[in-house]
Amino acid sequence: MSTRVLVADDSSTMRKIILRSLQAVGVPNAVEAADGEEAVSLFKPGEFDLVLTDWNMPGKSGLEVIQEIRKIDADVKIMMVTTEAEKSRVMEAIQAGVSDYLVKPFTADTLREKLEKHGC
Repeated sequence: MSTRVLVADDSSTMRKIILRSLQAVGVPNAVEAADGEEAVSLFKPGEFDLVLTDWNMPGKSGLEVIQEIRKIDADVKIMMVTTEAEKSRVMEAIQAGVSDYLVKPFTADTLREKLEKHGC
């Protein structure tokens, strides 16, 4: 069974990069959300093993996505994928319930390491 991933990013270019990176590391299918609202509406308990979310999106921010998904499923892995690399921002994401943090730009190898770390 392959890892089921939900990718939330308001940049279609970034979503394509993330999807290609996932394919490169053996995750062939992922569901795309163009913003935080769509990500939360698409998320259902047990349907995804991992959520990859951008921080800065219109409507709902990545932090709001994390908080809302955590209310639905406390165990799903959630990775923030963002350019926000300041320690205070990382800590804010951790407090919101993120499982891990991936700073853009990233390599497929870095993504693979993060996925393996979380058993995905």
